[in-house]
Amino acid sequence: MTVFILALLASWRSLSLPVAAQPSPVLPELITPDTQRAINRGLQYLAETQNPSGSWFNAGNMGSYPTAMTSLAGLALLANGSTPREGKFAPQLKRAVNFLLATAEAGATGLISSQMEGRSMHGHGFAMLFLAECLGETGDVKTEERLRAVLHRAVELTARAQSPAGGWIYTPDGSGDEGSVTVTQIQGLRACRNAGIKVPRSTIERAVKYLELCQNPDGGISYSLAQRGGSRPPISAAAVATLYASGRYDSPMTKKCLDYVTRTVTPNSREVYGHWFYAHLYMAQAMYQVHDRRWEKYFTELRDRLVATQTAEGSWSGDGVGPVYGTAIACIVLQLPYDYVPIFQR
Repeated sequence: MTVFILALLASWRSLSLPVAAQPSPVLPELITPDTQRAINRGLQYLAETQNPSGSWFNAGNMGSYPTAMTSLAGLALLANGSTPREGKFAPQLKRAVNFLLATAEAGATGLISSQMEGRSMHGHGFAMLFLAECLGETGDVKTEERLRAVLHRAVELTARAQSPAGGWIYTPDGSGDEGSVTVTQIQGLRACRNAGIKVPRSTIERAVKYLELCQNPDGGISYSLAQRGGSRPPISAAAVATLYASGRYDSPMTKKCLDYVTRTVTPNSREVYGHWFYAHLYMAQAMYQVHDRRWEKYFTELRDRLVATQTAEGSWSGDGVGPVYGTAIACIVLQLPYDYVPIFQR
């Protein structure tokens, strides 16, 4: 009886004593609980809108540009710390990798693009970037071999498609160049090089020279070398991020361009030539790389605007392109402080 009573008392005490609260996960600097909830909702939206093929389109399961949208959505999931081998979003990442590999292998040129994409080089550049970040992270020997082969051919295609001036245009045979495609190719090439894929140094050097020739006296970058014209804030922000990715941290060109974009690309500015999300995809990378007093102010304002404008379903509608595009970019920039994706790291 005594044993029974003691056991009963112990049981009663275990029920009546308060359970110690579980410690909250430690968040990176500037990431608030509200920010983390917004990230979680955005990533869940992306996970739920992936097509059975492994792709994403620019408007949920309707629209076009599957190569670009799949690559951007994949980068957002990688930025959460998942890989195609492990993590919460490993299944989605594995399907995305397989979709892009199949897309690349369907053609013989090295171009990573589907038949749905008339302007293919943006998607090609984003795909090089995403797939290079997945190389070594799939846990499957055959997939790794396919990845390496696809990236080798993709780099060769980009090198062949470079214009005489050093830039790229919307299609690999377009014989022209403009800023937004050029920065996409440079960043994709840099990711490939970081992953161990051979990239001709001269290709990157000529591309950086192209951006230098496109720079205006105010520090900004014009639309193209041929058309010149005024500086474009979104392209200029992309150029700064690309120059940092290429190791041009202290060049006069980079500093001048950074000064220009800090004046013209702010979180609470107007829609930046209709490309607010595009501009801040790159501006956030540039400011994170700078890592000085400007980063905290910039990111706090950007974070608060994104958290306040997220829809009830967890998405952001980006630049009129669609919710997959906007949500992927928002999740990428909000997760920069987690420092998971090598190309974005300081």
